[in-house]
Amino acid sequence: MKLVRFGQPGKEKPGLIDGQGKIRDLSDHVPDIAGNALSRKSLAKIAKLKADKLPLVRGRPRLGACVGDVGNFIAVGLNYADHAAETGAPIPVEPILFNKAPSCIVGPNDDVTIPRGSQKTDWEVELAIVIGERCSYVEEKDAMSVIAGFCVCNDVSERAYQTEGTGQWMKGKGCPTFGPLGPWLVTPDEIADVQKLGMWLDVNGKRMQNGSTATMIFGVAFLVSYISKFLMLEPGDVITTGTPPGVGMGMKPPVYLKPGDIVRLGIDGLGEQKQLFNAWQG
Repeated sequence: MKLVRFGQPGKEKPGLIDGQGKIRDLSDHVPDIAGNALSRKSLAKIAKLKADKLPLVRGRPRLGACVGDVGNFIAVGLNYADHAAETGAPIPVEPILFNKAPSCIVGPNDDVTIPRGSQKTDWEVELAIVIGERCSYVEEKDAMSVIAGFCVCNDVSERAYQTEGTGQWMKGKGCPTFGPLGPWLVTPDEIADVQKLGMWLDVNGKRMQNGSTATMIFGVAFLVSYISKFLMLEPGDVITTGTPPGVGMGMKPPVYLKPGDIVRLGIDGLGEQKQLFNAWQG
């Protein structure tokens, strides 16, 4: 299934994408694409619904982030061998973890705000995992059973905030609008091999990133198992899993986003995003 949330910010309704690519309203069946609605039991019930019997959503409504009420927004740094190489960083011996603020989450096509005074706002196309079951100390072999689905994430980053000064990554990762998610939450049954997905990102029509989840250092199942050792994962938690090469910071000389830039990105089977980057306005 491809699940969506549609409507104005803060008023999104749950929906699914039917066989013709149209949105069907799920409001009579689940309150939101969030929390317990993401459990195996709940998703199985939704899967049994006849899409053509659900109310058709007319027009082209705004798409919100494909998961609501996110508690933990966890990110993995330098998780692609080719991206680590472009930054000159050594291959990590274990996952590098940091937090993105849940308050930075926006819809896949919402505008993104460049922070006040920023000169180093960057892009990162990433595969994100959405958790469906409360879990801790998950064995790697069981990790897929606690995943509700996958989506596209643009891990927008402010590199000066991230790496300069005290160098705490979370400072450059959780600014308002820095977490576009969606367009869809795609359930695992629709993906033949999550470790063989092509991914790309364009800035103003120019291809900047062109990679594959095949070059991940730590795969999806390992990451879920590893992270679950350190915190309780809850339904709706998001884990964004790192980016392939082609980020602005890695270019010679570096290239960063400026007001008016348009970023498009996507992952095989998970859809596309498009964002206009705007200057901060007080």
